[in-house]
Amino acid sequence: MDKKNALRAGALAAGTTLMMLLMSSPALALTRDDGDDPGTGLSVAETLGLYVVAPLVLFALITGLVVVLDKSKTEHRVVKPGKAKA
Repeated sequence: MDKKNALRAGALAAGTTLMMLLMSSPALALTRDDGDDPGTGLSVAETLGLYVVAPLVLFALITGLVVVLDKSKTEHRVVKPGKAKA
């Protein structure tokens, strides 16, 4: 990539980021909407469980199922040249 294209890509990325930051101003969150009925907040443990532990457990579960249910045969695997198939 030449210097001109890199500069153009950087300017586009910076402009897009700036526009996203300006459009999602946190000041808009201070104004309550009609019919707004927020519930109680989550505790630290609930937040960590929901956004950290649950995705890790799901990832581990899916990975475990893929490993356990793997039906590929050894003779179908690609080996390095010069090595015999096991």
